[in-house]
Amino acid sequence: MEYTVGNIAPIFLSPVIAFVINAFFGRKLPRQGDWLATLSIFISFIFSARIFGDFVFGTFATDFFIHKTFTWFDLSHGANIWKVDMGIYIDNMAAIMLLMVSGVAFLIHLFSTWYMDHDEKHGRFFVFLPLFTSAMLGLVLSDNLFSLFIFWEIMGFCSYSLIGIYNKKEAAGDASLKAFMTTRVGDVFLLLGMVAIWMVIGSVAYVDIYAAIAEGKFAGQTVIGISLATFAGLCIFLGGMGKSAQFPLHVWLPDAMMGPTPGSALIHAATMVAAGVYLSLRMYPLMVLGDLTWFIAVIGAITAFGAATIALVQTDIKAVLAFSTISQLGYMMIGVGVGSYNAAFMHLITHAIFKACLFLSAGSVIHSVHEQEMPKLGGLRKYLPYTHFAMMCCTLAIAGIPFFSGFVSKDRILGDALYFGFMAGQNPLLAIVPILGFAGAGLTAFYMFRMMFLTFYGENRMGHHDSHGDDHAHGDHHHGHEIHHEHLDARSNVPLLILSVFTLGVWFAGSLTGQGIVKVFGEKTEWFKILVEAPKVERFVKHPREAFGATDSRVKAELPKAKYDHQSGYAGPNPDDHKIHTAHVVGAWMSIVIAFLGVFIAFLMYIKKSIKPLASMFPGYTETLKNKYYFDNLYVDVIIKKGLLGLNRFLSWFDMGIFDRFAVDGWAAVNRVLFKASKWFDNVVVDAIGVDGTGVAVNLFNLVLRIVQSGKIQFYFIMLIVVLASYIWTVNI
Repeated sequence: MEYTVGNIAPIFLSPVIAFVINAFFGRKLPRQGDWLATLSIFISFIFSARIFGDFVFGTFATDFFIHKTFTWFDLSHGANIWKVDMGIYIDNMAAIMLLMVSGVAFLIHLFSTWYMDHDEKHGRFFVFLPLFTSAMLGLVLSDNLFSLFIFWEIMGFCSYSLIGIYNKKEAAGDASLKAFMTTRVGDVFLLLGMVAIWMVIGSVAYVDIYAAIAEGKFAGQTVIGISLATFAGLCIFLGGMGKSAQFPLHVWLPDAMMGPTPGSALIHAATMVAAGVYLSLRMYPLMVLGDLTWFIAVIGAITAFGAATIALVQTDIKAVLAFSTISQLGYMMIGVGVGSYNAAFMHLITHAIFKACLFLSAGSVIHSVHEQEMPKLGGLRKYLPYTHFAMMCCTLAIAGIPFFSGFVSKDRILGDALYFGFMAGQNPLLAIVPILGFAGAGLTAFYMFRMMFLTFYGENRMGHHDSHGDDHAHGDHHHGHEIHHEHLDARSNVPLLILSVFTLGVWFAGSLTGQGIVKVFGEKTEWFKILVEAPKVERFVKHPREAFGATDSRVKAELPKAKYDHQSGYAGPNPDDHKIHTAHVVGAWMSIVIAFLGVFIAFLMYIKKSIKPLASMFPGYTETLKNKYYFDNLYVDVIIKKGLLGLNRFLSWFDMGIFDRFAVDGWAAVNRVLFKASKWFDNVVVDAIGVDGTGVAVNLFNLVLRIVQSGKIQFYFIMLIVVLASYIWTVNI
């Protein structure tokens, strides 16, 4: 097995080329180039699949990596080293990410060719969609934080463009600006963290950071009174908080649904929001060194539970999914914080699959009935059977029902959170992490089945329509897309069905290794557990790099098969294995009971209608949830209007009233006084005395000399007599 840049670069370059062609020539291409964008992502998928196959099956039991670098610029001079290297770094985690991003993005592109038919923004949409995907692929391929940051910002631009693509709608423009500005807050901190690391080790490459940690280069380094590792790790995590919509920088993601639904699917599943979690996983050793894991766990728990409560009262089907994304991202951060590194990454992958399918299914509903308010829907399962099947599979997965992917990944996070909060001897206050985690899991099952029951079950609240009637032809109630075989479109149904198949837990629970089938309780034999683990920093002290154009095949030592260490995140024997096993067994039972309880309550409330809706049971709290805990009001009315705009008004007053009056206008007055003094000095001293006075003195002296030097002897005698007389008179006195 050999790799060169030539068989890696197409993963990133293929969608970039499609972006360039569609940007300049898309209007002249058939279907405005949507086929080109889709084909480019498929090419990325093919090359990613080859890497994935080699990493998973070709060298299954080894820690294989590809690391190629080149010098971007070198400003070094003598002992002053100022060189920036760029490169490609692919390990097991990157190989899985590449397959997920390209695979899910390809299905979203394929679905989009159907969804965006006859849309006025069809061409523009397929300009930004491949660029968005290429940015995420480039981010995954990056071997350092600097190039990651470049692709990170490209994704920010693409999300801004896709969210606000319907630029005639003021709400869409506001949402795109809100997303752009909110994520920029986190990006500022990310940049600070990068600078802090650079100042210590002279590099921001992952392998150099790991090696620096192993060699103790961060020891004793401080910034503003705290350790450098804590400062840099916190700044980098704050960047991830913005991108992955963690409390309190979560407010942008619900409004991101203002763009076309497939664009929302790409944002919420395979690209932008996944980037923050991916960054946190890459920088996990720094988070551990900086003692930030507890903080990450608490932020994740607050986000997971808070977003789940808001989703309870949403009536827009896309809004429910948007808040569920925030909540699930919170679970990933809980995994990072409690040392469940492997499970956090697994949940990133499983969530990308079922969340992409959920958004595309929502898009299928919206495209078919031109309505997205769930109270106005109902009974759509007989009109949209494929959409209903796909959405039900994904709902079972995200709700944590056994034998589906969400249970396999989220169950492990919850088990580790239970151990972290109650058994690991940590601060008792950290018990809030599993409490909020399990509570959020129950709420997730409830609000997701609430969405299913309101949308697909019960009576059709849009009015009765005969499936063989003329409703579709008249555009009255578009139910016919999936009922009539002549209207079946593979571009819409195939992506849904493929994604729904991969919501099964068997794909993530060990059957691929031949070591066993899905186990519901306790330790499992997931192939993820063997493939992906937290970086062992000691391995990177003498990490080899290859030239960018070289052909290479690098294999390091075999991975240890010891059980996963939930305390530190590193593989190795754990003295608390029994407690961890107990936490997982108890956590599995709790998550199953809580999930089914949430489903049962939703069934009683929205199918049997034997329980009052939440709005009538808790009207005050419901109003708070509808206003999203008033975070938008806090940011807009308090922080921006009263805070930032108030500060702006103060600065304006200071500028106009103080600075201008004293510094500008005051200097003008001083200048006027100085001008008058200078003018007087010039006229009196320089001109009158200095210039004109010199002439007068010369004339006067000339007059005296003419008198004294007249040449008349009589005058000389007279003067001599006068002088002698004066002398005699003076002497006598």
